[in-house]
Amino acid sequence: MAVFPFSCVGRSMRGILLPTAAVIGFSCLLTYFFVLYQPIVGPGIVQRLGWQAWDAVATVDYFDKEPSKPTVTGDPADGQPIPVNDDETDWWETTKNQSWGTTDDIESYPLDVWAPLLSHDTGLSEIAITRCMMSPSLVGNLCAPTITVEQDAIKGNWVRVDRDLNKQAGLWNLNIYYRWTRRLDIPLITDLRLLPANEIPEPLSDSWVKVDLSIRYGVMRAEPMYLWYLLGKTMNEMNAEEKSSLITEVDILFGEDRPWYGFEKIEPAVTPEKEGQLESVYVTYRRGAQSVPQAHPLHFSRDGKFKILQVADLHFSVSRGICRETDIDPCVNSDNLTNTLLGHVMDEEKPDLVVFSGDQLNGQGTSWDPKSVLAKFAVAAIFGNHDEENGDVKQEQVRMMNALPYSLVQRGPKDIHGVGNYVLDVKSADASKTSLLMLYFLDSGSYSSGYLDWLGYFFPTEYDWIHEDQINWFLQESSKIQAIQRPFTPDTGKDFGSIWNRQADQITPTMHKLAKPNAMMFFHIPLQESYGTADRDPRTGQVLDIGLHDLEGFGAAKKSDGMFDKGLKKALESGHVASGDIPEVKVVANGHCLTILTVLQR
Repeated sequence: MAVFPFSCVGRSMRGILLPTAAVIGFSCLLTYFFVLYQPIVGPGIVQRLGWQAWDAVATVDYFDKEPSKPTVTGDPADGQPIPVNDDETDWWETTKNQSWGTTDDIESYPLDVWAPLLSHDTGLSEIAITRCMMSPSLVGNLCAPTITVEQDAIKGNWVRVDRDLNKQAGLWNLNIYYRWTRRLDIPLITDLRLLPANEIPEPLSDSWVKVDLSIRYGVMRAEPMYLWYLLGKTMNEMNAEEKSSLITEVDILFGEDRPWYGFEKIEPAVTPEKEGQLESVYVTYRRGAQSVPQAHPLHFSRDGKFKILQVADLHFSVSRGICRETDIDPCVNSDNLTNTLLGHVMDEEKPDLVVFSGDQLNGQGTSWDPKSVLAKFAVAAIFGNHDEENGDVKQEQVRMMNALPYSLVQRGPKDIHGVGNYVLDVKSADASKTSLLMLYFLDSGSYSSGYLDWLGYFFPTEYDWIHEDQINWFLQESSKIQAIQRPFTPDTGKDFGSIWNRQADQITPTMHKLAKPNAMMFFHIPLQESYGTADRDPRTGQVLDIGLHDLEGFGAAKKSDGMFDKGLKKALESGHVASGDIPEVKVVANGHCLTILTVLQR
């Protein structure tokens, strides 16, 4: 009886499997490098994209507006308008705010890059919806619509709206694509509709185009809905009013709050809201170039006042918010209630500046789309420990906030810790434009340490702190500030009412001094010294500690690089020996643990 040698079978199988595995592995490697992974666009891509690939989007530069000219008065009938006296025009009405705006080079965006924050007037020529088993962040435009050299050259390149319609539910990644074109002979999109499968736009014409794939594709038990777009005239055929009504951008909004500035919702929702389960999803669009209103340079009023409203720890979410730690019953839609309260406070107080002192975003899994959340507020802000827990990083959030109306947020230097270390200057109302108040904003960070659980979720254990390079940056910025004569008297005191005269009567000549203007500082996580024993008033013996206590525990970071001693106490308002050791920064305002104001010098 012959014995079959199993060793021969093993050698035979190994001889077959090893070469096969090598071929498959090498094929996968080639596929990755030449199809999926393309960090540098090669000459073949240039040829494929066509002549419009590297054209910049036509932009409207709202970062460099011309100063407004003095208005004119007079009788139009006589044809001789009379210019208003320059003395009656406030300087801040004709001066650009140098601290405002984004640091991005807006002319550097090509036509195949999605840039919804960019104000431009380039029209859309075609829209498509695609599905993909894998996220575009992994495979790029592998699932993009079919392209040809001719169509790219005529209609423009496909641009992916980088937001997954099925982010919360659905079996596929679902993305909207559109084409931008700057050609003058191509019909451009002038309207958008979302309709069920059995409906058509009214009045129906040949200019209406239906996107092939349902915008709800992959969502279980969801009725199909289709996106329609209307092709209008070419750019050559349009007048100025028609050009301003062009569809120039498409975006996605998560949640029921207002869309991004300049955008409008398309009703109905792609995904209807299911309370506690799903947030609604809307397609939004922008018509024409929507220039963002610019804030005036910060300045005191003519009666010598400047009011700041600090708003701490909004903890906004993509949803309408869940009520916590309140006696209101019933309480629903906490974000809407908070916005209503803020609107009422602003109407009553009429602040000159609103400062959001961190934790605008709730984090904790509820602010997974920061762009939809940031649309709820604006103005000057710093970051807190929750703002970067979900979604976009701080750098991207700064870009978003820069595109909000009246925003004063700055990215700050890139070579030190944090994002959002910057200084704002509040000037006098008179023509001298003297700096009277400096406002420092610092990023106190998020978390310095933590651990990952077995599912990959991060659990923080310690808060971050203001680092030594930030302290050095603060001291450097402080050293640049010029001393002024204090107390300040405006150049044209007779035009500022009686307040300056009253102040002058109360001041003796010996009280005048040459020193830096007063300053305030904002950062989110308090310093350890904020929890120290308060000083006493030397006249009354009363503890200089006002407000609610013991509502929250110790909230400072466990570590410190010495911001209080090396920074705040070192930056003095005057270098003169006789001036003593009076600090430049008189008040430090924090969030995180309710709102803490630390007064260094009254």
